[in-house]
Amino acid sequence: MRCDILVVGAGILGLSSAYHLKAENPGRRVVVIERLRGPGEGNTAKSEAVFRDAFTSETNRALAASSIEFFKHLEQRGYNLRLAFTGYLWLLSQQQFDRVREAIRDMERDGVRLTLYQREELERMIPGLVTRFEGDEEAELMGLPPIDIGLLAHNCGCLRAEALVKTYEALFLRLGGEIHYRVEARRLLLGAVEELGLPGEPHVWQEPRVKGVETDGGIIEAETNVVATGAWTGKLLEPIGFDPCMRPKKRQIFVLSDERLSSLFDVEGFNQHRVLPFTILPKSNLYLKAEPYERSVWVGCSDEIGRAFELEDDPQPELEYYKDDIYPILMKYLPLFKDLRPVNMWAGHYAVNSFDGHPIVESIPGLIYVGAASGSGIMKCDALGRIVAALHAGRAEAELFDGSRFRVADLSIQRRRTERERFVI
Repeated sequence: MRCDILVVGAGILGLSSAYHLKAENPGRRVVVIERLRGPGEGNTAKSEAVFRDAFTSETNRALAASSIEFFKHLEQRGYNLRLAFTGYLWLLSQQQFDRVREAIRDMERDGVRLTLYQREELERMIPGLVTRFEGDEEAELMGLPPIDIGLLAHNCGCLRAEALVKTYEALFLRLGGEIHYRVEARRLLLGAVEELGLPGEPHVWQEPRVKGVETDGGIIEAETNVVATGAWTGKLLEPIGFDPCMRPKKRQIFVLSDERLSSLFDVEGFNQHRVLPFTILPKSNLYLKAEPYERSVWVGCSDEIGRAFELEDDPQPELEYYKDDIYPILMKYLPLFKDLRPVNMWAGHYAVNSFDGHPIVESIPGLIYVGAASGSGIMKCDALGRIVAALHAGRAEAELFDGSRFRVADLSIQRRRTERERFVI
């Protein structure tokens, strides 16, 4: 099989890239292959499916803000993404707030919509919230910080990951793109930029080029091969000596549903949906997502030290992790979760760029690599797809949906230019 552009991976980054590549190359054959049965069935489906524009890094803000605007555009066109601007709410101790005070000022200066709440306001607005632990020996032993301040970012919220990825699939197919599911890429095929017909090409004195992919159904040759395989990227790129600067790390989500949580779906003052915003507690990067349409609460934790960098073929959630690690923190800050156990749970992987946390878009002859989104693939997907298309076309800049321009090389490995994200809790 031959095509002009081959995209490996039908997750959110693969399909966004495929759509924008096909939109810019309507007369060329653009093919997507995916080892699973349908779009976004890998880690896209296992994500929190939340988005935010509250970043100090101009890179992060440009990628996320323009993608959010495109999500709004899709909904206006009739695509139901279940887009809900419920906000992001960071609950902070005074010490934590002091560490990020300057970053908050910078975000406000740059137009990020933020609101600060004092402890008394939070106690009034969030049902049952505990902000102080004087005399609580368990909380003291756990080192739980008090809650003194809440920071709400408004242009943030959640969507349905399945709806978004299927929208990109439909847009791509409508342009004449092709998708082949249940086709697994086994290895990348190398040739030479200038092939001489010699055995064993490419030799070290020849410039190498990726000329296609060997799959479980045969060989697909392509002029350009886009690798958008998330946490599995290393399996394709490392054997050819290409360092993806990405390492996989397991992440888990636990879903809670109980009548006792109904008060979290009748919260006034934060958003028009009257639900608790996506909330980050001041201990251990523990977060809660009140899913406004399912009326369930998703709970997770971005644990770092102690959680290995490794790729599991079939990652499974760890109930003991919820019971012994997440639940004790959750129950102390929000006692209405007392004695609640998950009704559903799943596990996936973040494709982590542990150097600077920004996505990577890099190329060598015949290959474009997009990935290492570090858990923010959904919220930056449209911008990244446009950057891939601009790189393929040889343009120095990509025009994002909101009209802003982005220097393509800024996300490369060799000519990288990103800012340190200072809003990290």
